[in-house]
This record gives sequence, structure tokens and C-alpha cells, in this order.
Amino acid sequence: MPGCYPPRASVHDRIHIFGVFQIPWLKGARPVRVYVPPDTGAPPPVLYMFDGQNIFEDEPSHSGGWYLHHAARDLCARGGTAPLIVGIDHGGIHRMRELSPFRMRQRGQAPHLVRWIVDELQPQIRRAFDVRHDLAGTAVGGSSLGGLAALYAHWHRPDVFGAALCMSPSFWVAREKMLKFVSERKNPPVSRLYLDAGGNEPRVRPSTERMVKLLRGRGYGPDKLRWVFDPGAVHHESAWRRRAPGALEFLFA
Repeated sequence: MPGCYPPRASVHDRIHIFGVFQIPWLKGARPVRVYVPPDTGAPPPVLYMFDGQNIFEDEPSHSGGWYLHHAARDLCARGGTAPLIVGIDHGGIHRMRELSPFRMRQRGQAPHLVRWIVDELQPQIRRAFDVRHDLAGTAVGGSSLGGLAALYAHWHRPDVFGAALCMSPSFWVAREKMLKFVSERKNPPVSRLYLDAGGNEPRVRPSTERMVKLLRGRGYGPDKLRWVFDPGAVHHESAWRRRAPGALEFLFA
């Protein structure tokens, strides 16, 4: 069961602990953090992010935070639309299994996690905050395995998520099975995608470039797909933090 969460009248431009949840099929309770953007008088879009302990401050991350709330705040200051950001903590040593849709050493649990987000977490977020409910205003994101899980969530539940933010996504997992997953399904009715990779990510870059080629062949033009290659960048939070402002601007500006 979740803990206490802030009411609709919460202070804006703050990070709140929304609750600590025990997710069915997954091991261990985990916090869910919510960044409430500055009040503009209109309901904001929502961005559900995997690896929630990494996306805001340096703590509790072990490798530095993305400061995604700063990027959202700056976007709002420039006249863009800042999303309400929901960060879902990963399960530590169980992270690889939790965020993979496909079997690795063990059966992937991403389908269970996505089901919980859609059936349990999203309704609570909508009750607690005045947010958009439309597809274009509901996005999912992450980096590495979180980026893989984000594209999976968008393609698996196109009736819920209309956009995906995939930084350095692990499309190489399970012999690039995510490419097959996408190729065998119709394009989502509403779809806006941000994908990137660094020059020093030897496993990530080739599979991501193949995914970009696949998507472009299915009609994804520059208005629907943003592909960013970051020469010299490594697989690290510091690189994702640097690229985060551009990702938010493409998805929400």
C-alpha cells in the first residue's frame, strides 16, 4: 500500500515522496517520487520515469542525478510545457529482470511493472494531481534498461502512453528482440519518440541506430522522432543529465 501523498493543493516546483509501494510480482518496496512543475493554470502532461532514484538529485543515486526537475523548470521558464514527473525506483539487484520485457537469465518482468503503472499508479496520480489524461500528454521514459522498458511500454500500451523518452536504450538485450517486437506491431496511434546514444557506447549505439532506421522506414519523420548522437559520450548519468533538456523540449515544448 502507498504511504501518504500530497493533495491537489501541493506546493508547485517541488519533489514529493508520493508513497512507498509494494509492486505485485516484484521484490521489495520502493518509493515513488513526484516532481510537481510550476503552476501555469493548465493541467500539465505526465512523464513516468524508470530508475526514479537517479532522475532528480545526486542522492539517493550512486552515480549522480539527472536533475530532471531543473530541466523541466527551465523549459517552463522558456515558455514550454513542463511535465509532472513521476519517478519509480528500481529494485536494486533485481533491476535487470524488472526492466527487461524479454528473458535474459530469468524471465523479464517489465510487463508486470507496466501493468502496475497503468492499473494502479496512474489512477492514483490522476486522483492526486490535476494532470492531462490524453495520449499526447502521457509519456514514459528512462535510460539504458529503462529506455528499453520505456519503448516497450509505449508499444505495448499505445492506448495509455503517447510518447517515449529513451536515452542510451538497451535495445541490444535478448539479441535485439525489441526490434522484432516493434516490427511485428502497428505504429501507436499517437507517437512521439526521443532516442539517443553516445559515441562511447559500443553495445548501445548500433542497436539504437537500427531501431531509428526501422522507425524511419515506418513513417517516423523529424516531427515524430528525434534521434541524437552524442560523440564521445559514455553510458552514464552525467551524459543523460546533459541531454535531458533537449529531450524534454522535443517531447513537451
